[in-house]
Amino acid sequence: MKRRDHLWPATTVPTPRGLQIGGVPLRDLADEFGTPAFILDEEDFRIRCRTWRTAFTDHDVFYAAKSFLCHQVARWIKEEGLGLDVCSAAELRIAQRAEVPGESLIFHGNNKSAAELEEAVAYGVSLIVIDSYDEIARLSAVAQRQGVRQQVLIRVTPGVEAHTHSSITTGTDDQKFGFSLAAGSAHRAIAQGLQTPGLELVGLHSHLGSQILRPDVFETAAERLVDLMADTARTHGALLHRLDLGGGLGIAYLPGETPLNVGDLAPLVVARVRKACEQAGLPMPRLAVEPGRAISGPTTVTLYTVGTIKRQPGLRTWVSVDGGLSDNMRPSLYDATYTASVAGRAVGGGSVESYAICGRHCEAGDVLVPSVILPADLAVGDLLAIPASGAYHRSMANNYNGQPRPPVVSVRNGTARTLVRGETLEDVLRLDVES
Repeated sequence: MKRRDHLWPATTVPTPRGLQIGGVPLRDLADEFGTPAFILDEEDFRIRCRTWRTAFTDHDVFYAAKSFLCHQVARWIKEEGLGLDVCSAAELRIAQRAEVPGESLIFHGNNKSAAELEEAVAYGVSLIVIDSYDEIARLSAVAQRQGVRQQVLIRVTPGVEAHTHSSITTGTDDQKFGFSLAAGSAHRAIAQGLQTPGLELVGLHSHLGSQILRPDVFETAAERLVDLMADTARTHGALLHRLDLGGGLGIAYLPGETPLNVGDLAPLVVARVRKACEQAGLPMPRLAVEPGRAISGPTTVTLYTVGTIKRQPGLRTWVSVDGGLSDNMRPSLYDATYTASVAGRAVGGGSVESYAICGRHCEAGDVLVPSVILPADLAVGDLLAIPASGAYHRSMANNYNGQPRPPVVSVRNGTARTLVRGETLEDVLRLDVES
């Protein structure tokens, strides 16, 4: 297993019994917790948090909860000195249960309810990102009822193409998120935010999309937002002192892919913002970034058991596993690509064959890996591992065909513990009301 491929968790090593992560053989984990199962390398997760914290020293790093969140992950985030980006009442409740302080939270969402805003303001969430004119009025009413002046950012769509899949592009103009810079909506939202009682507009926010692999798109967005901050100072005499550039940094999903290194990206972005501010006569704002996938994604593998092998001469050999789009919707949603490896036994040196790895669900599009080279002696009952499974897998998991959602198990120093319990059939059926 080549760590330099950027695919596998940091503590992954091959052994005579197959792959091992965090000092625990994956075969043992499959025997104890069943499959499918998400196996998370806690040490790798923490290392990635520290890397981002170091790269953006003197600025703010908010972990994007939407990629994957549970009670223990929220505690790790707090312990490693990061803030938390939440966008729902449930994510906020998890943060509260983990005792993440309000001043370490930022609240997102394009349709936050009045109840969610009430809870966020009451908990003392440091920043709420305004996403619509309706929300300006809604949050103003909440803040005035509670007798506070809530700090807010205006979310701007800066018209920057992130060069990623259209379903995960969020920085272009025709967009459900934020206020368009090109259409003038951002300028109007800033003017309204500055004049609205109960709100204190302190800065701007943008998020370009997800799985971004080019540093120049962040630099372009930063320049456009600094220009907007300068325009705000000239037009309204208001000096905005916070600038949130969002997240979206991509990771490797296939062998040979090289993701952006945050240690290289951070100085470029900070320098570009500083230069733009100097040219505009503005002080350097406090920056914020919101990594999610870049922290959680590479830390986790999904374990599956091979159930059937169907050879179709002249076509493909299909390997069906005991999960699929119920635990990984990304290939079906936006053509995401993955690889796989035999995990429960040692391999190497023998003949190989090309396989397509598919799920068990009633959809022709339930294909996890269209083509991968695996041992020719692959057999029913073999254990497969798909790396880079930590972001948007468990958080988007579902019960299609009545499939229970898998557990999330963390490993560290030879010990495994359950972070999220796997569902049982009783869990799946519990909400079904019998007449």
